[in-house]
Amino acid sequence: MKKPVLLALAAAATLFACGKSAPELSQPKANPLFIESHLSFLADDLLEGRDTGSRGHDIASLYIAKQLQGLGLKGGAADGSFYQQVPLRKALLVPGSAKLSFQFDDHVQELSYPQQFFSGPSLQQTSVALTAPMVFVGYGLVSEAFGLNDYADLDVTGKVVVMLAGLPAKLPSEERAYLGSMKTEFAAERGAVGILTVHTPEQEKTRPYANSLLYLNTPSMTWLNADGEPGRGFPQLQGGAYLHPEAAKTLFAASGKSLDEIFAQLEQDATPQGFALNGTVSLQSESTHQNVTSPNVLALLPGSDPSLKDEVVVLSAHSDHIGLANDLRTNDKVNNGAMDNAAGTAILLETARLFAALPAAPKRSILFVALTGEEKGLLGADYFAKNPPVAVEKLVANVNLDMPVLLYPFADLIAFGANHSTLGEVVARAAEKEGIKLSADPMPEQAIFTRSDHFRLVQQGVPAVFLMTGFTSQDPAQDGGKIWGSFFAKHYHKPSDDIPSLERDYGPIRYDAGAVFTDINFNIALDVANTAQRPLWRKGSFFTGVFGRPDNSEQ
Repeated sequence: MKKPVLLALAAAATLFACGKSAPELSQPKANPLFIESHLSFLADDLLEGRDTGSRGHDIASLYIAKQLQGLGLKGGAADGSFYQQVPLRKALLVPGSAKLSFQFDDHVQELSYPQQFFSGPSLQQTSVALTAPMVFVGYGLVSEAFGLNDYADLDVTGKVVVMLAGLPAKLPSEERAYLGSMKTEFAAERGAVGILTVHTPEQEKTRPYANSLLYLNTPSMTWLNADGEPGRGFPQLQGGAYLHPEAAKTLFAASGKSLDEIFAQLEQDATPQGFALNGTVSLQSESTHQNVTSPNVLALLPGSDPSLKDEVVVLSAHSDHIGLANDLRTNDKVNNGAMDNAAGTAILLETARLFAALPAAPKRSILFVALTGEEKGLLGADYFAKNPPVAVEKLVANVNLDMPVLLYPFADLIAFGANHSTLGEVVARAAEKEGIKLSADPMPEQAIFTRSDHFRLVQQGVPAVFLMTGFTSQDPAQDGGKIWGSFFAKHYHKPSDDIPSLERDYGPIRYDAGAVFTDINFNIALDVANTAQRPLWRKGSFFTGVFGRPDNSEQ
């Protein structure tokens, strides 16, 4: 060995010992080839779309678990294994069993299925037979923060509530989406036994009634608790249905009310007042139930600091997709889910490799979680959030990856939820290290912060962000926003979300962009893991008031 080389090595060792350039010398970088390898396997036809509870998803989970085990990580489940098995119930509506009728004095009006109403399977019971009086409750919302109480002065105990689909436009988008997700809970808390939802002209613009009929035969799923009962849901709500507005008009007319006048109020962004409706409603249906299991995969890198190692940073991505297609127009039946979410899972695995390659573990522990059932309603995330392997107060933050679109060299990053906690500052620092800008939410009307797995942890008080590729491309010849929009319109939840189709339309998958995304994800988690102050909910955030705790909120 030549003397100059020896001198260089000695100088490097001196700098390392002084701590002046340790991050540059010791911090690993993501490798696009590893990301390509993981993504290609997870999006292969062999896995048949990785549907929740399917053999294909089981294969994907085994692959993920063995990759994480091979890195030297520990099983992160409560029993020390890599699997947190999620018990699930799958429900299907028995064809021809759904019936709905109104009785006004001595007149009975039978509604036709599905032209005038439709109903999904019941996850609570196999047989529904409900007859009850009805109460109109407007949108069915309650919020002290926004001065809303659509149940004010209304007695809905033992009754079926009739509510309008959608939400008031005047509410901020994320808060509006959250309150919309709470409609069922608001009704149950006040003693309702069923829900009828009325389709509105505004809903028809964005989700036509006819489009909903395409999903009539779709099964419903929920996770089960230790007693074998649905972990989410309300047993006292015995039935529900969705009404076409023309069918609903006769219901309101029987009470001397005009549904068209109520729709006119909505156009003025006014809040319709509730009232008791005449007559009773009868609902009937039969459902079949099947119990299945599907795993969350959990792997742990224990922390190194004696006082902080019991605190955990959660890195997550969902590994499931939507399985096989029923589209008779194509021979391609596999919904491969290359971008949604083989890409996110591949980046999660590569992030785990970077942490495993560190010369010393970070201060806090890192938990890598590949979640099942996202496409079925965030089920794996909800089960994990309600059954974490450590006390939920020990989960200091969650960084979630869902559908990073690796079709262009992104120049900016979106972190949904960044404005709600100090995690936003962490994301900005990590992105800047890679020359990437943190951009504001380009689709606030979509309320995406409430629509992926991280939100189940948010509901348990854990600050979280959801990372997505931004709409700006580093290549001036490519419009990132147009590519993202094109992907969403042409390939999202379709068999063409596969590598050959995407490369035909957009050119080679940008695994190099995936490596940049990985490095940012890694730096976010490393920052949180090594910083004494855990992330805090922002003082002015609506979600701080709903979910924050004194130990993780700005005072």
